[in-house]
Amino acid sequence: MNLSAQDPKDSRGGEGAELGGGGMRSSQPTPRLFPAPESMRPTLTGSRWMVCGGHPLTAEVAARVFAAGGNAIDAGVAAGLASNVVQVDMCSLGGIAPIVMRLAGRSEAISISGVGLWGSEVTLERFRARFGGTVPLGEGVAVVPAALDAWITALACGGTWSFSQVAAPAIELAESGFPLDQRTAAALTIMGRGFARWPTSRAVLWPSGAPPQTGEILRQPALARLLTRLAEREQGGRPGGLEAVRAAFYEGEVAQRIVEFVRAGGGWLSLTDLAEFRSEVEVPPAREFAGWKVFSSGPFTQGPALLQALAILEHLEVGRMRHNGADYLHVLVEAIKLAFSDRERFYGDPHHVEVDLEHLLSDAHAAELAARIVMDGVLPNLPTLRSDGKVPPPRAGRLDLRRDTTYLCTLDAAGNAFSATPSDTADGGPIVPELGFLISPRGVQSRLDPSHPAVLGPGRRPRTSPASALALTAAGDVWTFGCPGGDVILQAMLQAFLNHVVFGRTLQQAVEEPRVAGFSFPGSFYPHVEVPGRLSVEARIPPEVREDLAARGHDVELWDPWDFDMGSVGMARSYVGAGRAPRLEAAADPRRTAYAFGA
Repeated sequence: MNLSAQDPKDSRGGEGAELGGGGMRSSQPTPRLFPAPESMRPTLTGSRWMVCGGHPLTAEVAARVFAAGGNAIDAGVAAGLASNVVQVDMCSLGGIAPIVMRLAGRSEAISISGVGLWGSEVTLERFRARFGGTVPLGEGVAVVPAALDAWITALACGGTWSFSQVAAPAIELAESGFPLDQRTAAALTIMGRGFARWPTSRAVLWPSGAPPQTGEILRQPALARLLTRLAEREQGGRPGGLEAVRAAFYEGEVAQRIVEFVRAGGGWLSLTDLAEFRSEVEVPPAREFAGWKVFSSGPFTQGPALLQALAILEHLEVGRMRHNGADYLHVLVEAIKLAFSDRERFYGDPHHVEVDLEHLLSDAHAAELAARIVMDGVLPNLPTLRSDGKVPPPRAGRLDLRRDTTYLCTLDAAGNAFSATPSDTADGGPIVPELGFLISPRGVQSRLDPSHPAVLGPGRRPRTSPASALALTAAGDVWTFGCPGGDVILQAMLQAFLNHVVFGRTLQQAVEEPRVAGFSFPGSFYPHVEVPGRLSVEARIPPEVREDLAARGHDVELWDPWDFDMGSVGMARSYVGAGRAPRLEAAADPRRTAYAFGA
């Protein structure tokens, strides 16, 4: 019998079918009465607050702060500090933390750079004399630790809690420890191939002398002592107390130990470099798209490339194309290639190199770039450099996607929003044993070419891959989103953003849809490998689409259906309606350990 063709009333039977109901009024199961789930996880909905963290424990910390009366900035900073403990494989208190946030009632976002500077004594000539033509990991590429300053600056700009309050959960997690989930244990095993050569890191991250197992308790007593010491230095009123915490880290004994450790390992930091460091606070670059004003971290990161790609795609009317069809994915990848070619040509620390964002984000420039795209072929690597002949030969090699990070965002009903990308992975440099954290090896993203806009130099910020984003509408909707994943970060963010805005996917559907990632440009990490035409595609993209892309000239590489290296997009947004409370939503990407909470 073909049950699918049977009268639904017959299959359910009796009075329950006549009433059109199920449950207690039905005599039989009622398939198809309720719709199937639209996504693997639900899009969370609430009215007071939302959080998406890179790990369930960091999301829980933010939820605890909200429950105790903190706002989105308090919750975001607390989650950020907790991520420096729980996600020690992906970020560090001595690392970086670019932040974009919005304060309630403001029509603009603000950016906190959260990226440290090269020491004032380093020069390209000295670096080459010490390390030759290579860029090592470890102390030799250490820049000023910026994450703690970024957390303190965010609290000062828009938080209401003290440092000791927001640091309490991180101290508890570092001191008492937490059980490793399967994915974090696996990450510490994989990254151990890099940090195992540093005894101080092995002692903290492999305390038994071997890769940790799922359920093993990870304790970080030195980090707990440092955070406790910083919290105890917070005296007096709130502004003065935050400054006292900052001074306790960037001056005195802690700073002295950082400098000694870095210089002993071949680096260049000085006490003055630390004492004078401050994260820049500014209005970040922005671009309008489909009713949203999208803000990103500045050109000391790759952030503006997201805005450039949106501007290019706006000229190509992607909304008329079939979602994740060959035409759409082709123009998407070509737009990314063009934006990343401009990234290579122009982006760097704007305090040291002129970056004309007004031109790069203009309609005229976007139209010029969009006109380069053809539907039946692919652009060469670095197309915007080829016009003037400045094309270096591609650096061959194996693409290494293990340099990573994490992402977190928070949002409250008042309209405060926080979007942060803490980073610097455990295999990037050794942990300072007395302090419990590694010192940002982010210099590995600087260049050794003196003509490059991201060349290393005294007091310069490396151009980083971590970048955060936030979007606003004129009506008052707020949307935070971001992702870890090196050169995949912006590509995943772009696709998830378009999934929601252009193709009407729910937030959770937007982060779960299959993705692609191009690598037809120099990578952000030394040795800046590029693979001409390379396009990595998750296996959930249909074979006929993959074949079509290959026929156009893309070097298609098949990745697993939910590949870790396709990033982990997190989102939280509000829907503001006239005369009623805002509706809040959040989504977390199942490709990694990301988790969302809301109320």
